[in-house]
Amino acid sequence: MSNDALPAKFKPYTRQTISQAPQWQLLSTELREAVQVVSRVLPFRTNQYVMEELIDWTNIPDDPIYRLTFPHQDMLSPAEYSHLRDLVLEKKDEAAIEEAVRAIRMRMNPHPAGQMTHNVPFLDGQPLSGLQHKYKETVLFFPSAGQTCHAYCTFCFRWPQFVGMDDLKFDARESNELVAYLKQHREVTDVLITGGDPLIMNTRSLSGYIEPLLAPELSHIQNIRIGTKSVSYWPQRFVTDKDSDDLIRLFEKVVAAGKNLAIMGHYNHPAELRPAIAQRAVKRIVSSGATLRMQAPLIRHINEDPKGWAELWTTGVRLGAIPYYMFVERDTGPSHYFELPLAKAYEIFQAAYQTVSGLARTVRGPSMSAFPGKVVIDGIVDIGGEKVFALQFLQARNPDWVRRPFYAKFNPTATWLHDLEPAFGAKKFFFEEESVASIAIARHSGRHLSSASSEPAFAIASNG
Repeated sequence: MSNDALPAKFKPYTRQTISQAPQWQLLSTELREAVQVVSRVLPFRTNQYVMEELIDWTNIPDDPIYRLTFPHQDMLSPAEYSHLRDLVLEKKDEAAIEEAVRAIRMRMNPHPAGQMTHNVPFLDGQPLSGLQHKYKETVLFFPSAGQTCHAYCTFCFRWPQFVGMDDLKFDARESNELVAYLKQHREVTDVLITGGDPLIMNTRSLSGYIEPLLAPELSHIQNIRIGTKSVSYWPQRFVTDKDSDDLIRLFEKVVAAGKNLAIMGHYNHPAELRPAIAQRAVKRIVSSGATLRMQAPLIRHINEDPKGWAELWTTGVRLGAIPYYMFVERDTGPSHYFELPLAKAYEIFQAAYQTVSGLARTVRGPSMSAFPGKVVIDGIVDIGGEKVFALQFLQARNPDWVRRPFYAKFNPTATWLHDLEPAFGAKKFFFEEESVASIAIARHSGRHLSSASSEPAFAIASNG
């Protein structure tokens, strides 16, 4: 436990309470209005640590952490914003607001990459709503007690989890079904506990989900991952919270059981790793024997500077963390506000990558977590007189696709896989030609077990 005399106590702010924060008075009328209107559609939650330590209030609204956590008018179309503003501030008609908000949310592709249609596994013929199984080695688990965060990111692709769209929500109240499913699927080696943020839970609750995974009958589970933004938004979770020592001991217990515990830390900007307590959090995690891997999407308005990525990766390496992924912003939510052309994403990644040492070059990207799998942009090259994107799967629904190079026509405005066309006169990408029959064969052979759907599975439409 820290020797701090008065450890910070977590204090969240939401749309209903943000006006109580002293920084609220620093915002213009227009910026306050945008928060009140847009937060009806997208989740809004921050906390005093983010407000006091991470946001530069002399640089509003352009401060990257402000853009990362506060809603903005341009996240909606002008017509949507005008209509909703009228309903919220003038007419104050809650029924009409709810109807308008629902329409906007459904337009925003709330569950990309087939999360609801193709990733939900079955146990004894029944779907498991708190699990996802897209890749044969890895199962995602969504504990119900971890379906919030210390603060919300405005770009988050899991935003439907936080806005009351219960019909589009993943959550599991107990780990019993997870354990039963894993016993039947010996091909699974990795369990990713995600949300929301599992580390919003106290250590006792988290232990209830993790300790069953240490049982001898689950010896095939080699890696337990915890996806978390707490390393950035509330590093006190590992340092000064009243059960932070218990949390570190839980990490040590997992490692002592012979498992690899990987904390998948979401860092979007180097500012999140500059505070001393954030660096102490990294040291405590690593000291437990767990690994800390750093990942984030590339997001317009927030982290377009290659120097920022280089600082983030090199600082992480110095502290003992492992740079893991630079993602492409997903095609969901206010993606029009955050997305960058794939060509620009590759340019930023290359510029950052070439300035860091080999220890930081563990990072992979820019990578799209698309419907068929994780597609990385390997380069932009000229082949046979045609300018193309060189691509490959780092992970795929069909394991045979992994590390198989393929090429797309260069498109300077493309922002996602569905914007790309095959190069060299091909009509389809190789993975689009996969037949339903071969998918079924792959499933029954144990090579791929994530999808229970009988629909044609590998079209690359934006909604999966």
